[in-house]
Amino acid sequence: MTLKKNSIKFAVIGCGHIGKRHAEMISRNANCELVALIDIKDKKELQIEQYNVPFYSSIDNFIKSDTRADIVSIATPNGLHAKHAIIALEALNHVLIEKPMALKKADAQAIISKSLDVSKHIFTVMQNRYSPPSIWIKNIIDTNVLGNIYAVHINSFWNRDQRYYSKDSWHGDKNLDGGTLFTQFSHFIDIMYWLFGDITNINAIIKDFKHQKMTDFEDAGIVNFEFVNGGIGSFNFSTALYDKNMESSMTIIAENGTVKIGGQYMNEVKYCHIKNYKMPKLAPTNPGNDYGAYKGSAQNHHYVFQNVVDVLNGNKKIKTNAKEGMKIVDIIERIYKSNL
Repeated sequence: MTLKKNSIKFAVIGCGHIGKRHAEMISRNANCELVALIDIKDKKELQIEQYNVPFYSSIDNFIKSDTRADIVSIATPNGLHAKHAIIALEALNHVLIEKPMALKKADAQAIISKSLDVSKHIFTVMQNRYSPPSIWIKNIIDTNVLGNIYAVHINSFWNRDQRYYSKDSWHGDKNLDGGTLFTQFSHFIDIMYWLFGDITNINAIIKDFKHQKMTDFEDAGIVNFEFVNGGIGSFNFSTALYDKNMESSMTIIAENGTVKIGGQYMNEVKYCHIKNYKMPKLAPTNPGNDYGAYKGSAQNHHYVFQNVVDVLNGNKKIKTNAKEGMKIVDIIERIYKSNL
């Protein structure tokens, strides 16, 4: 295998849908090199024979091998993220962790502590930040175009049925999956935090209407809260929809106007009515990907990997840092605890 000169060398652990996406993005980037794949299943079963790189059945076997990587990309089940990140850091690799960073704030803190001990970077995957509507809204908030924020209402109404919660999948297992807020909707909680900051005075009603035989946790919830920086908010979610995803939207009611982004993945501007403001034309957004019945925003993953390259080459800052990744875990934990 011929390595690209001065490339950032990646190992990917977890070769399911997301791990395959990581391998694809690494292979497409001229400044990245895929040097290893790691999974407990065999390469043929995973259908990744096209990648002519060493394959290992565990991260321990990879660490003990002669294969060296600059960074380990972690795409294993959610409940294993912290364990695998710490092992990779102890071996002096940087880490890129798929959402969520961990299932407990304490585990996220342990990852950060280890990274500081070994002076290695932590990158967390929140690719929705790269969508044109997200970038646009971030800009008008940061430049105070909207003025004071009065209220933010987020709705995420998706379908997750037996096609997703199959018997041979870790999805639906409380210890490996964590719950719908971790696996399905953490991207939108991240966008909310990125735009408006932390929340307090959380009150949640969380129910399981139709997934009792498929999962260990909820499929719907209504969450009300206040923003620490001012304003009120709500997050309404469900995975109990019939047949397909219908909506992920954010409505912002503010001093100088009202904005809504929507579509299935917050990929469309539904309306923009702001005093003395003309909305610019945004780049087109294509929400489709190769995730079969479950499409999303994975077309933005290539920006995540380019950010890794830029940071490790000393050219840019981390787009989604470890403290932000930990904060999303903290917010989700507090939402769940408010329902107890």
